[in-house]
Amino acid sequence: MSRAPVRPKVAFQGEPGAFSHEAVMQLAGPRARIHPCPRFEDVFVALRDRLVDAAVIPIENTLHGSVHENYDHLLHFDHHITGETNVRIVHNLIAAPGVRFSQLRRVFSHPVALNQCLNFLAANPQLERTPFYDTAGSVRDLQRSGDRHTAALASRLAAEVYGMHVLREGLEDDKQNFTRFLLLGREPATASGESKTSIVFALQNQPGALFRALACFALRDIDLTKIESRPLPGLPWKYRFYLDFLGRAHDERSQRALAHLSEMTTELRVLGSYPRGG
Repeated sequence: MSRAPVRPKVAFQGEPGAFSHEAVMQLAGPRARIHPCPRFEDVFVALRDRLVDAAVIPIENTLHGSVHENYDHLLHFDHHITGETNVRIVHNLIAAPGVRFSQLRRVFSHPVALNQCLNFLAANPQLERTPFYDTAGSVRDLQRSGDRHTAALASRLAAEVYGMHVLREGLEDDKQNFTRFLLLGREPATASGESKTSIVFALQNQPGALFRALACFALRDIDLTKIESRPLPGLPWKYRFYLDFLGRAHDERSQRALAHLSEMTTELRVLGSYPRGG
């Protein structure tokens, strides 16, 4: 059996210091080497082409819901989910060292980050809001520009990566803001302890089809933690279903549920069994 790299190389979308970078550190360790990518698809391609050992993608956020593009990529690439984690999204006001809050005239960041800090921005109307493509990228560009009248909204990790200073912390309106991230590999994980399994399936469009599909798990007291529907390309108003349940795919109860489900599906694929994240 091949041994996992001591310092795995992990792909993620965004710039160093992004929240996805935090997820990499939680899932692959603080010494993991990073491979930043501009697009989510590039993350999947990097793993497919063996440019990296693993990949980390966001799959859902407690405020904004699912990352639908990544659900589609999970189907189109032959990767396996091998882990998960939740990252608390904490937005900080970041500026160059020595800059005082009273000097600031502008704040920029990703539009989502700006929208998640509306109370702070409303209380400080002197700060012009400027959208940017990436939270960590805004800190990187601020560091390069040397602008002492502008701040960025991003993670504390971004401030550390680019040698910048946190002026205000925890500016998000909702403190229960978490993003769930998945760890992907080219081979399945060997899940032990409390585990979760993710699957995708499609059904014939007939009355009660989804009810009967979910009953495969209810009849066996298997706890479902997530269900997501995605349109079937070329088939208007027809859908695939992504489903997460507690347990491992090779457990006896799970195997019986999946065998029962396979009798009524037009497609069924196990995306991975992996340790349940905190």
